[in-house]
Amino acid sequence: MKYLFVLLFAGISAGAQVQKEQLNLMPWPQNVVINEGNFNLTKNFKVNITGNPNARIFGGVTRFLRRLDGRTGIFFEQGFITKLNEVPNAELQINCSKSGKIGLYEDESYHLDITSNKIIINATSDLGALHGLETLLQLLQNNSKSFYFPVSKISDFPRFTWRGLMIDASRHFQPVDVIKRNIDALAAMKMNVFHWHLVDDQGWRIEMKKHPKFTQLASDGMYYTQEEIKNIVKYADERGILIVPEIDVPGHGSAILTAYPEIGSKVIKLTGGTSEKNIQGTAIATYGIERNAGIFSPTLDPSNPKTYQLLSEVFDEVCPLFPGAYFHIGGDENEGKDWDENPKIQEFMKKHNLKNNHELQTYFTMQLAPMLKKHGKQLMGWEEILTKDLSKEAIVHSWRGPNEGMPAGKSLVEAVKKGYKTVLSNGYYIDLMYPIASHYLNDPMPKGANLTSDEKARILGGEATMWTELATPTTIDSRLWPRTAAIAERLWSAEDVVDVENMRKRLETVSFRLEELGITHIRNKDVILRNIANNQSIQPLEEFSKVSEPLKGYTRNKGGTEYQMYSPFTLFADACGPDAKDALAFDAAVNQYLANKSADNKAKVTAFFTKWIAVHNDLTALSANAPLVQPILPLSKKLSDASQELLLVLDNKSTLKSADLKSLIDQCNTKDHADVELSVYESLKKLI
Repeated sequence: MKYLFVLLFAGISAGAQVQKEQLNLMPWPQNVVINEGNFNLTKNFKVNITGNPNARIFGGVTRFLRRLDGRTGIFFEQGFITKLNEVPNAELQINCSKSGKIGLYEDESYHLDITSNKIIINATSDLGALHGLETLLQLLQNNSKSFYFPVSKISDFPRFTWRGLMIDASRHFQPVDVIKRNIDALAAMKMNVFHWHLVDDQGWRIEMKKHPKFTQLASDGMYYTQEEIKNIVKYADERGILIVPEIDVPGHGSAILTAYPEIGSKVIKLTGGTSEKNIQGTAIATYGIERNAGIFSPTLDPSNPKTYQLLSEVFDEVCPLFPGAYFHIGGDENEGKDWDENPKIQEFMKKHNLKNNHELQTYFTMQLAPMLKKHGKQLMGWEEILTKDLSKEAIVHSWRGPNEGMPAGKSLVEAVKKGYKTVLSNGYYIDLMYPIASHYLNDPMPKGANLTSDEKARILGGEATMWTELATPTTIDSRLWPRTAAIAERLWSAEDVVDVENMRKRLETVSFRLEELGITHIRNKDVILRNIANNQSIQPLEEFSKVSEPLKGYTRNKGGTEYQMYSPFTLFADACGPDAKDALAFDAAVNQYLANKSADNKAKVTAFFTKWIAVHNDLTALSANAPLVQPILPLSKKLSDASQELLLVLDNKSTLKSADLKSLIDQCNTKDHADVELSVYESLKKLI
């Protein structure tokens, strides 16, 4: 309520000093001081750059000006910034002492000083200056007639050096425009790593000039040309983003082996024949790219010299496309089934004294390290690569947690204690549709692990992971944003910035501002709902989506087979997201009512019930000419029935026995309709 009071007060008194609580900064800076007074924007506002920055600063400042002008509609007189010290008397002065290097451990700090007639950004590198410009955009305030920045001083720097997002472009291919708009959003949230998952069972996505079979046989015609990759790398560089490519080996090998089955591990035993000739031996298996989700057995053969020859040639062609210092080789979820059944591989293991598949995989991984080192790349892989013989130069990417039968953070602690650098993704799997608070309160620095300062320094940071089995170009932004902004704050801001309600309040504004960069997480919801409604009114669907969330974890796609890579993702579950808006509001209203059963508090609760009864009636009417509405009607009816009875309960008019009332409410906990669940169930239970 304190934020509401402050905002109301600001509306009454336009000239009043801005309070910290009014600011919608994200990530929250390390140090913020608000002073009295404002810097008022006029069309004469100009920017000047001094120092020795990278040329990327010119594009960054020009984009800043256009975005600021777009928000204010002032028609600034300055157009494009192309050189240093163009306007020495400009109101915004940016000074960078050196050119920023894309990668880890670069100085990304900045100091922002706003007075009533001058704004100064001082940064060691242009990367810090770009971060300062994002903060300045977020500081913009307005009254009924004008726009201004509050007089303030901000000193800021990131807590972790690796603040990343992974997008899987293999399961569902994500076109260039999807990648670019999300790179823009990463930069806006001060993230600095884009991990590009380019190869998996469902497709090979890189043009290979020397090995065209990869795209001819294993891409369905959907891949990035090398020119497109170079263009995206340049685009990311201009925004301060490092790109880390991933080719997942030796498991997840269906696409690779579809093109080159001769390096696969599976053998087909040949027996039989005629009385004159008995056929015995083995033959090469054939493979196909996967259409389902899950873990599959196709695995590269680590005993075959041709495997390493092909991979070396692949790296020779792919590594030069990515100037960054890191290359991710996957290494996860290799069940070793085909290794166990291949006599040649078993013989190879005996010869090299490899006791199990884990040691065999380490052998395989260590053959790749020099191939990458030749191109100046450091090897990175998922946590399964961690064994006693792994090179200390490798980076271990920690991803497994309780859902995968592992204690949360176990591999991260194990890696840093053994001398490896590591990045955390466990707890940041945004494709699983968990609530934003679960990500926001998940810290890369494990509690109670008793780490030395050197061990802590090996925790590079964290990475949000977006697997795309259930995400298309139309829906991917809604799965990424705005939750990734909360993860960005966890990786940038101080450890004690953990107020979830304050984060939610700031995120309201940050979320809609992301649309400025082309992010479609808000607008594409209506696209899907119009399709479901058969272009009738989407209002009842919109209202019902405010209490519905997609099934969590891996439960929506049971066994990975309910949805194939070509299935429709235009259904009600695809329009819904976690943290359903009315569910949060209803829970607050219920808590308020239970604390004080006043008439006003009761009215707030009953207003929801009345609305949900009407929504079910409206959905029923809508479904008469919209078949796609039909699957959600059983769920909306359960909520309507519970709402009608709870209205009677609140008026002490219910005649149901307590067991029957509980049973009625429990029906709202079903997960059997349209791949969504009602997110108000726990709040409904509180009322009985």
